[in-house]
Amino acid sequence: MSETVQIVSAQDERLSWNGAVSLEKTDEWVRPWRLPHEDKNLFPPEALIERAGMPAGVRLCFATDSKAVRLNVTPMAAAGKIDVVCNGDPIETVPFAQGDTAIAAGALPEGRKEIALWLPMAVPVQLASVEIDARASLERTADTRPKWITYGSSISHCGGAESPAYTWPGIVARECGLNLTCLGFGGNCHLEPNLARLIRDLPADYISLKVGINVMGGASLGPRTFLPAVIGFVLIVREGHPETPLVLCSPIISKPRETTDNAAGLNLVKMRGYIQEAVDIFQARGDKNIHYVDGLSLLGPDHAHLQADDCHPNAEGYKVLGNNFVREAASKYFV
Repeated sequence: MSETVQIVSAQDERLSWNGAVSLEKTDEWVRPWRLPHEDKNLFPPEALIERAGMPAGVRLCFATDSKAVRLNVTPMAAAGKIDVVCNGDPIETVPFAQGDTAIAAGALPEGRKEIALWLPMAVPVQLASVEIDARASLERTADTRPKWITYGSSISHCGGAESPAYTWPGIVARECGLNLTCLGFGGNCHLEPNLARLIRDLPADYISLKVGINVMGGASLGPRTFLPAVIGFVLIVREGHPETPLVLCSPIISKPRETTDNAAGLNLVKMRGYIQEAVDIFQARGDKNIHYVDGLSLLGPDHAHLQADDCHPNAEGYKVLGNNFVREAASKYFV
């Protein structure tokens, strides 16, 4: 061991991987997954598995009095960023380049503090070890905040956010004091029953499902099947969470898709109507804890300038979306 640092294995039990669904472990590294990696062949297509291996919303957490922290990793597949959150407050964004094998955060505050390292949204991480000061303490921390699962598309995966802690789910989680599990999978939110089963079986105090845009883009469901798919997805989730507050969100603004039908005969106006109808059906059956949130209240026509491609928010748009979700959903139905 170096005289100036101590090296902590990625498998050390004092490290917590909050927001991960499973951990893949080898003799050399630990990799967080947002699916049960040992059963990943049950979650086709390969594109969904690939997105699930990207640690959006995953935080490596511990308490320490070290003044610096360094992550030793296998070569990073692409450039990205991590955010250093100290005692709940973001204090540093650390960029890394493709091929980097170390990501260092320096100038941490004096004394004991709880650290959450928000891992990159769109770059897999295989962590070999963590370096801290030679005589520094290291303790496991327990996140006792309410557990929130959010499911969605690339707009919840948030590859275009400013940095990992400033995705819209990250903003909501920090603002409302929630322990986030983000199941946003770029291009791969198609109301698959295996994803509903996953949410059913995970612990959750609050659940949000932000659905529609990938179904629109992929024409994977049509007018005959979309509403039943929404209902079926919620029914499966409700098997494990019969009374958990559940918010069902329709798509945000996307001007080219509002009234123009896709190949399956759907547009966003129609989809919002079907999603609200699904909520109405559950409420009429006595479900008092399911709620509809119109995506246009999160990012509507007045915010279209925050979408460079008429679909995905830019960095500022994700902040607006997060703040609006706090107002329109979390503050009303979660906390």
